[in-house]
Amino acid sequence: MNFSIALDPMQKLLSIGGATGFEPAGDAPHEEGTRPACFTSPARPSRQERNLAALQRSVSQVMTPTGPKPVLKTMMTTACERNCFYCPFRAGRSSMERITLQPDEMAQGFSRIQKAGLVDGLFLSSGIIGGSPRAQDKIIETADILRTKEKYRGYIHLKIMPGAEKEQVRRAMQLADRVSLNLEGATEERLRLLAPKKDFWDELVQRLLWMEEIRRNERVRASSVTQFVVGAVGDTDLELLALSEKLYRQAKISRAYYSAFHPISDTPFSDRMPVVPKREHRLYQASFLLRDYGWGVEDLGFGADQNLRLDVDPKQAWADIHLRDAPIEINRADRLTLLRIPGIGPVSADRILAARGRGALSALFHLGQIGVPSPQKTAPYILLNGQRPEHQMALGFG
Repeated sequence: MNFSIALDPMQKLLSIGGATGFEPAGDAPHEEGTRPACFTSPARPSRQERNLAALQRSVSQVMTPTGPKPVLKTMMTTACERNCFYCPFRAGRSSMERITLQPDEMAQGFSRIQKAGLVDGLFLSSGIIGGSPRAQDKIIETADILRTKEKYRGYIHLKIMPGAEKEQVRRAMQLADRVSLNLEGATEERLRLLAPKKDFWDELVQRLLWMEEIRRNERVRASSVTQFVVGAVGDTDLELLALSEKLYRQAKISRAYYSAFHPISDTPFSDRMPVVPKREHRLYQASFLLRDYGWGVEDLGFGADQNLRLDVDPKQAWADIHLRDAPIEINRADRLTLLRIPGIGPVSADRILAARGRGALSALFHLGQIGVPSPQKTAPYILLNGQRPEHQMALGFG
């Protein structure tokens, strides 16, 4: 006789564990990580220790607009009717345990963990069963219970399902601090190779544009983000960054995430090579130049394969070509020009502009004194009162 034992909500939540650990949720994705499990008796952990370890696998340190927080990353269900070729939750993957929570179960489980002081935020995603609107309703209902019944006022990040209705997007943005919808592919063709049941324009891009329209017209607080799978189907850095630039300008997303492909067993892509993490890192560096530094994708240097160099960051790659023989005068450059210099970011540029009002910057150590973190990195690309600075600072100056 076959029978199963029903799990209570907390057991379900613990069983999901780190299922969504691969999805970044905050403003410092490379620093997000689950807490390590700590057993007082490693050989024979108690049930309480095992439960704590399971919980810790689903808790990540996430950088939110109000600072770093321990955030529970979880799902309404690990079952899914979509067949995305790279995804561990894809339909038909027999090795994936399917667990489903109802909105009241999820809300109660999170509240219990949050009130125990173990988490201070929620990242809530879901597989799709019975269509995207139904899956989205369950996510929204969970957040609604937390905000209205449980009076939770902390950080909530909600996933928007592909094909969610506009009113659902609006309601999610009213409840959440951040919403996200994963584009996965940089073009319609790339998405078709990754996820043949998703529609690039009608199910995905349109909803990112809705988010900006809702935010602009209704003054909701939720920011929006998206994510790409990098390198699984021949996508290039130029494709990824060209679309990212459009989304920063037109959809006003807060950031694009880049997830270097790694193969998952029991999927159609299980035999494909993983993408080196350095490529993901370079994409983030280039993306920040587009978002925060006033760069355009045409300013980035791509190789013949339309990818960024891996051996050097994209800002330095540009500077080595354009600034080695035409250095920038620190005492006269405007803010956007200062941002072209390796070692100078938005904060450093503002400090330089403020310091110039008090007198000329005439030595490299002056940059260190006003808080530029890497003066030596700037040296090959700048002039100080018309002179190239020494590349080594004297001892005692910082």
